[in-house]
Amino acid sequence: MAMLYPTYTDLIKAVNKDVEEGEEPVVKSRYSIVVGTAKRARQIIDGAPVLVKETEDMKPLSAAVEEFYEGKVSIVPPEEQEEKNDLPQAEASQEEQVQDL
Repeated sequence: MAMLYPTYTDLIKAVNKDVEEGEEPVVKSRYSIVVGTAKRARQIIDGAPVLVKETEDMKPLSAAVEEFYEGKVSIVPPEEQEEKNDLPQAEASQEEQVQDL
């Protein structure tokens, strides 16, 4: 049986790295990581560019996990997504965002 790297714990820490002490973490469970990476993998399958150095045999899910781990994509809580939808459309940034449940 192969070890998963990065681990769920490592991914949760990577996604929550910008959360200040006392604030509610963006990701609290493995479930959120699984859903977020699955959504990002689906975006990649549907033609979204991969934001990490891609190897020939890298599958979409592996690319999604690596993007989260390197901080190239983030999970956006629903309330923040609604706030962003209310603002005028800004220029597209390098960082992709995956809307959480």
